[in-house]
Order: sequence, then structure tokens, then C-alpha cells
Amino acid sequence: MNKLNIFDNLPIDKSSEQFTELSKKEDIRIERIVSNGQKSKKDFWYDQDENEFVMVLEGHAIIEFEDKEIVLHKGDYIDIKAHRKHRVKYTSEKESTIWLAVFYKS
Repeated sequence: MNKLNIFDNLPIDKSSEQFTELSKKEDIRIERIVSNGQKSKKDFWYDQDENEFVMVLEGHAIIEFEDKEIVLHKGDYIDIKAHRKHRVKYTSEKESTIWLAVFYKS
């Protein structure tokens, strides 16, 4: 077992979000996502089979649902139930937004 740090080797890529799988088991997947101004394409909605716990570790973002928006700052987190349509409306362009995402089945 090696010690790792979620802030090591952060990719800064303005052209695409960077997804790093940190751990994966049968019913759970943990990812680090690094956004640099990226957002969901117009009219695109995530509609996932898994629940998603997501926390902002650095930066800030806006998650949009069909009926509301949630602004997330450093330390904020939400738990999105499976098949709850959502999209990333905004991520900071001046600093990286670093997410910790845990996808799980209930």
C-alpha cells in the first residue's frame, strides 16, 4: 500500500475535464475530477444509474437540476440520487475546481 495525495499531479487542461479513478470495487467508484472552466454542453443532462456523492475540495461550481441550482464552494458537498437529472452549469475559470466524486449503488 502506497500513500497518495489527492492534490498531487493536478492536470491543468483548459480543453477538457480530467477524471482520475482513485478506487473501484463492485458497488463503489471514487474519482478525482479537475475542472478548469468546463461545464456541461447545452441541453446535456447526466442521468446516471448510480448515486453520486460529490464534494468540492478546491474552487467553486454550480450544479443545475431541472428545478434548481446549487452553488458549491470549497468543502461543500451534495448527494445526488440515481436518475436525478443534473448538469454542471459552471466551474471557475481562474482556478481549478477539484472534485471528489463517489459513485455508489444503494
